[in-house]
Amino acid sequence: MHPFRAVFSLFIPTAPLSWLVARYNGYRQQKASTITAFLYCMGYATLWMVFCLESPAWQRVREQHNRLFPQVADVRPRLADILRYLVQSLWLVVVRQESSPSFLFLRQGWLVFRHWLKERHQRVNDWLHSLPEYVRANQLDHRSEQRLKNLSPVLRRTVFIICSLLAGILAIICISQPFDLFAQFIFVLLLWGIAMVMRRIPGRFASLMMIVLSLTISSRYIWWRYTSTLNWDDPLSLVCGLLLLVAETYAWIVLVLGFFQAVWPLHRKPVPLPKDLSAWPSVDIMVPTYNEGLNVVKPTIYAALGIDWPEDKRTIYILDDGNRPEFRAFAEEVGVKYIARPTHEHAKAGNINHALKQATSEFVTIFDCDHVPTRSFLQLTMGWFFKDKKLGMIQTPHHFFSPDPFERNLGSFRKMPNEGTLFYGLLQDGNDTWDATFFCGSCAIMRRTALDEVGGIAVETVTEDAHTSLRLHRAGYTSAYIRIPLAAGLATETLSAHISQRIRWARGMVQIFRLDNPLLGKGIKLGQRLCYANAMLHFLSGIPRLIFLTAPLAFLYFHAYIIFAPALAIALYVLPHMMHASLTNSRIQGKFRHSFWSEIYETVLAWYIARPTTVALLNPHKGKFNVTAKGGLVEENHLDWIISRPYLLLVVLNAVGLLAAGWRMYYGPTNEIPTVLVSAIWVIYNLIILGGAIAVSIEVKQIRNSPRIQIAMPAAIAREDGHLFPCTLRDYSDAGVGIEMKAQDLVAKDDKLILMLTKGDREYAFPCQVMRAIKETVGVQLQLTTTQQHIDFMQCTFARADTWALWQESVPEDKPMSSLRDVMLLGLLGYQRMLEYSPPFLYSILGRMASVIVWLISFLPRRVNQPKTEVATV
Repeated sequence: MHPFRAVFSLFIPTAPLSWLVARYNGYRQQKASTITAFLYCMGYATLWMVFCLESPAWQRVREQHNRLFPQVADVRPRLADILRYLVQSLWLVVVRQESSPSFLFLRQGWLVFRHWLKERHQRVNDWLHSLPEYVRANQLDHRSEQRLKNLSPVLRRTVFIICSLLAGILAIICISQPFDLFAQFIFVLLLWGIAMVMRRIPGRFASLMMIVLSLTISSRYIWWRYTSTLNWDDPLSLVCGLLLLVAETYAWIVLVLGFFQAVWPLHRKPVPLPKDLSAWPSVDIMVPTYNEGLNVVKPTIYAALGIDWPEDKRTIYILDDGNRPEFRAFAEEVGVKYIARPTHEHAKAGNINHALKQATSEFVTIFDCDHVPTRSFLQLTMGWFFKDKKLGMIQTPHHFFSPDPFERNLGSFRKMPNEGTLFYGLLQDGNDTWDATFFCGSCAIMRRTALDEVGGIAVETVTEDAHTSLRLHRAGYTSAYIRIPLAAGLATETLSAHISQRIRWARGMVQIFRLDNPLLGKGIKLGQRLCYANAMLHFLSGIPRLIFLTAPLAFLYFHAYIIFAPALAIALYVLPHMMHASLTNSRIQGKFRHSFWSEIYETVLAWYIARPTTVALLNPHKGKFNVTAKGGLVEENHLDWIISRPYLLLVVLNAVGLLAAGWRMYYGPTNEIPTVLVSAIWVIYNLIILGGAIAVSIEVKQIRNSPRIQIAMPAAIAREDGHLFPCTLRDYSDAGVGIEMKAQDLVAKDDKLILMLTKGDREYAFPCQVMRAIKETVGVQLQLTTTQQHIDFMQCTFARADTWALWQESVPEDKPMSSLRDVMLLGLLGYQRMLEYSPPFLYSILGRMASVIVWLISFLPRRVNQPKTEVATV
């Protein structure tokens, strides 16, 4: 007899003993402990007697065990699963009891209400779409309209000023009117309800309304902070509170300027060129380089040689500040001009200015040495110079065909917007509205006479590009931006290189702020001043971000009240401010940056840009130009401990702060418990963001010198025996391509092939060799021997006019709650990956802590997925 059969028979004589013994043996085979297996078998036997588990109702529950209890493994029980079963069962009964009549009634009622809401929503949309026609049909008669037009400009300006003053007075009343907590709750609830309706309405008017609501709530919050939340009786609380208030004021100013900058993007379209080619101007194409490899520069030159522009009006220059013989030889081989200067002052700006002394064309086009232009670059941009004779510069986006450190390390390439997409996708379009487009150093064209008038490229700061565009605007020239990717380049390969690049940008923008402040001086309009000011203030975010990451610790460590107000008041002012700002930015920026990701980006940079921007504010002449390396490799996966040290320090400080919160919760005054809870939630949020920063600092292996670009393009291959097979080009680089055949085993490794691609109505042939062949997938290495073959391949792939146009379309729209979930998961992933790369002694300590946290989380109730057969919808 089984050793436990007698025990089962003694305690539960009516239980099916063979079934219990089989279950016990199954538990033991799954490595459950003896006591756990025994207790669970006795528990099942008891439940069988009390609840009659063989009934159809209970059988249905048992069949859906994995759905109803996802945190419990039925085949391998753990002793604590008893508590998990209890918590999840209560959750199902109280919150998600799907089989109860009350639940079905509530669900059906919700579906009816949702259907009614959709109908009303559709009616509102139809009304808004018909509103312009209604206004047009009921507009003033011609005589009244003419009367309005005949009003003097002074009178019209007076009416505008009066209306603006009335609107301003109303806004001041809404912002400054003191409310008690209940009135504040009603006020924010009303504005939140309006915002939730507005976000569902398409069109720019709804976006403007959401901006107004967000500014009202945020301005009211800042007013409340200045007038009611500083503890003047405690010096420590006052100092800490003022530091936080300064950071919040900075964030509010950036929010206001950001709304102004992006309120009405221009979406400028290309203008046709004259049909007479003799009227087309001459263009100098300059490609500056310093320490980049020839393999990085070659694709840019090959693509530039294929740009659709009369050859007698196009001159290409390699500006080699490294004075390298192989670059000179390459320039002579492909037939472009080579310029190397004897001295190297002022870095890239000095390099271009030296070349301008030898160049003579009417326009200057500049490409960074890794930016590969499309063949249509000049034809889609030059038309604006004919239309606007005062146009000094036209800029196009910086697009990258390789992932930046955020995208590569997080595996998010082409799954979410790139870090720079917000600037090149939205903000530059907004700048264009105010005639404030920035020159970005590459992928731009400048009028030579305008450049000569301002003394060439600016050399006083390390961001010579933005400073040059500011000088052009001061000289009275206009600017333009076409949001069509017409060139693509390499993103920074490592996080350290990325941070180094951003440090240079931050230092340079602050230098401009000090040396040529756009808010002061003559020559530029108010809109231009505000756009430039916002760009420069953006790079001062380092210190405010560090304050936000440490602010709650002032109370948890030192009992300093940074916001001297009740916890409920803090919630009623802070949460609406944050939620409205997030919702409005999601509406405006959703295609270009997902919610909460700015927190990750700014946290990664905060520590590193805080010091150079502060130094530049005090001494703008200090600091030097540093070149961003391109084309490097990451040999192995590793955690960059040097880069991540600031994040780890902040993690430790916040983790200790969380322990301090627990201590204050149990041993502090009971009336401070709400404040402790608010501080603890803030600390947890900071830890999540810091976890995301750590996740970014774990460098992922990158061993390709030439990044592969995904595509789906028809092609064909020809074998040496003359057989021709159609195929699809799936990816390409400047060294090889990946193709998909229509059948297997058509080619073998080491076969010599001819790859045939088309450009327009012409067909091109490229020799190649098979490097791998797995079923229908074939990888080939290009064997191009002539310059013309290289140029032709670039024209068929990288330089196609439509190559980059639809890349942004594959990125999904922002959903704030989904983005919050993604950021939270990223934070947890960062700590998990940090454990994997930590030293053994640290791994054991942190591993145990992580195991305890995971164990505690396992007791939380889980959301139950709906079964496939749902309640009928209305």
